[in-house]
Amino acid sequence: MAQLKEILLKINGIKKTKQITKAMNMVAASKLRGAQTSSDAFRPYSQKFSEVLGSLAESSGEQANELLVPRERIRKVHIVLCASDRGLCGGFNINLIEKAEALAKEKEAQGAEVSFSCFGKKGMEWAKKRKKQLVESFLGVIGSKVSFTIAAASGRNMVSGFLDQAYDEVYIVYAQFISMAKQLPTIKQLLPIPPIEKIEANDENGKAYQPEHICEPSSEALVGELLPKSVQVQIFSALLETSTSEHAARMMAMDNATKACNDMLESLSLIYNKARQAAITADLMDIVGGAEALKG
Repeated sequence: MAQLKEILLKINGIKKTKQITKAMNMVAASKLRGAQTSSDAFRPYSQKFSEVLGSLAESSGEQANELLVPRERIRKVHIVLCASDRGLCGGFNINLIEKAEALAKEKEAQGAEVSFSCFGKKGMEWAKKRKKQLVESFLGVIGSKVSFTIAAASGRNMVSGFLDQAYDEVYIVYAQFISMAKQLPTIKQLLPIPPIEKIEANDENGKAYQPEHICEPSSEALVGELLPKSVQVQIFSALLETSTSEHAARMMAMDNATKACNDMLESLSLIYNKARQAAITADLMDIVGGAEALKG
């Protein structure tokens, strides 16, 4: 009977765990819809911004702004790590941290000094545990409604640090949302701003063309205003992608946990039924044996 009671306690505990994982799955699914809507709504703006900026940068020349010019010697590298504030999302945070750590080791092997800015508690805790140079951290951003104000503040800090020679290169590590089952850890260079890809379109004759923009004031002046904002847009886009990816990863992790609970319940129920049947058989054997003994 003691064994039956232990199995029954395990079954009840797993049932409660299943209720929790199922509820977290539903919460993650609800938050995912909102985050994915925000990310999808911002993506056309980001693409059009890059298109216009690429056209202006081409017309003004690469040397028009310091943010476009690579440094001859890379001595200081800054990495912006986007992770989550909470766990229970599978290997989401581990994959991002490993990506950032690999980039840091690569730059350190080249003789550069590496510093970090972290979005999310998990990234901040990792940086402190590994005694990395942590410049700034932002908590409570990813996983909730992402504000452009925070991305703009971080972008201004990156630009001012680059212009003040505090950083020679700035990278951002984030999770790109591909699908519900795939969130890809991605590295993107923020500063110096890499060559902006031109989005080509086709006219009626099938020929590719790049739209030209009439600028007032000059394209050089506009590029000087838009380049810092481009860094802010890239950071905000990365935060939206990471937030969407976090909810998708947590939803998948909780779905897998619920399925694991079902498998454990099925296995324990089979064990419980076998043990219960064995106990009943043993009781019957005792009763029959006792009756036969009384007859004798």
